[in-house]
Amino acid sequence: MALTRFEWFLSWVLRACMGLLFALFHLLAPRQSDGSAKLPPVTNPLLMISATQLAKKIRRKEVTSVEVVQAYIDRIQEVNPLINAMVKDRFSEALQEAAQADRLVQEQQGGEEVLQQQRPLLGVPLTVKESFSLQGMPNTTGLVSRRGVVSEGDAPPVALLKRAGAIPLGVTNCSELCMWLESHNHLYGVTNNPYNTQHIPGGSSGGEGSILASAGSVIGVGSDIGGSIRLPAFFNGIFGHKPTPGVVCNEGQFPPASEQQQSFLCTGPMCRYAEDLLPLLSIMAGLNAEQLSLSSEVDLRKLRFFSVLHDGGSPLLSPVDKQLLHAQTEVVQRLEADLGVRVEPLQLPQLRYSFQIWAALMGAPGTDGKPPRAFAELMGGASGRVWPIWEVAKWILGRSSHTMAAIGLALIEMRQGPPSRFVLQQKQDLQAQLEELLGTDGVLLYPTHPHIAPKHHHPLFTPFNFAYTGIFNILGLPVTQAPLGLSREGLPLGLQLVAGKRQDHLTLAVARHLERAFGGWRDPGSA
Repeated sequence: MALTRFEWFLSWVLRACMGLLFALFHLLAPRQSDGSAKLPPVTNPLLMISATQLAKKIRRKEVTSVEVVQAYIDRIQEVNPLINAMVKDRFSEALQEAAQADRLVQEQQGGEEVLQQQRPLLGVPLTVKESFSLQGMPNTTGLVSRRGVVSEGDAPPVALLKRAGAIPLGVTNCSELCMWLESHNHLYGVTNNPYNTQHIPGGSSGGEGSILASAGSVIGVGSDIGGSIRLPAFFNGIFGHKPTPGVVCNEGQFPPASEQQQSFLCTGPMCRYAEDLLPLLSIMAGLNAEQLSLSSEVDLRKLRFFSVLHDGGSPLLSPVDKQLLHAQTEVVQRLEADLGVRVEPLQLPQLRYSFQIWAALMGAPGTDGKPPRAFAELMGGASGRVWPIWEVAKWILGRSSHTMAAIGLALIEMRQGPPSRFVLQQKQDLQAQLEELLGTDGVLLYPTHPHIAPKHHHPLFTPFNFAYTGIFNILGLPVTQAPLGLSREGLPLGLQLVAGKRQDHLTLAVARHLERAFGGWRDPGSA
């Protein structure tokens, strides 16, 4: 759909203003090195095996958990100085727990099948986003005022993974208060993309994405209210899944979501190998896994596929990179050739209003009539609400304890009014159209982001581009992020796979097929 003259003019003005702001920011922002550090290639074969296969080898006594955990510790110590992804480790405790896992394997009387049923991830390393409670680990979400906060217990999904035998190695960096697509805060600093350290790993689960892609972890826990699992998975060339809302418990995170936002926030798995997504989701969902058909066989040839190449041309969002359009076209061609299906091209006009829909619903009051807690209040913590304009002045002088992204969000919030009838109608129309279109056997292909992983700080000047992921949080649809190889610049390509509610098993099955077709995760040290 073509832009109107007014929309074209608005788009030109916005880009001109962003260009001026970009120049000003680079004059004021702290200088970073212009060099890009190259990660060393993976040399230990234990780091090239999925969590599912590692657990099987440990149960069969082909390798010990201590050997596996030590291999991952060695890798983290090798790469973390370059990517700054893990912000607090528990290596000593992890090795002790690995030794306990090995003793359990030796003493188990019922054989491999019993261990697989009771502890399917026994002895497998795990990393956790720092915004989740992990006993004995910090839980600051990058907020300076929360420095020293240590978790006394585990968030429910983390507890379920530990009960399944997974061994946490530590916690990973995120954006300040989990509301930005660059993992940067004034407590832990900036996390880098392992394929090029001058580029971002995404956010808010960017530390998870970076450490997983670096082969410093094999499975991880992330959260997603606007793309915070899918964007880091995309930018780092790994797999991530935003489940159907309400399936995985969201408790044990900071900041807690409001009543209204609970239906948009999703906790889900992140990993390097597609075969780990389904068992991870099944474990993290606990008893709620029964709501999904995770054990059902999926015949990909019987699915209906649809492809939407862009949002239709919102003046607030950037055009989709041509390499991403080409990659999605290649996926269409491959699905049609491999499966004998027809992928139907679509245009959904309501997608042009994705950002407006996300912003309006995120700020809407719950059934109790109360609006969500103001972001400026969350920034202030126990000290009370911060004043965004004052924080801008402090930032210019280098005295603010908050990032410009967080300050900018607080400024935008000041101007936010109630949702318009037009925006709500667009949401309702899009919801009805997609639910009818996808049903119980449809899968939609859609870009994750208009840009391949941007350079550090660049998202500040295209702040609405996350709407490509955020719209599906509002619609409540499950989405799997799948990698599709590397760009000419050596940065990951990928796309989103979207299905109807509670049809998570469809996108997980398609992700496995695309892993076989396009090669899945690539070692950044050898890419």
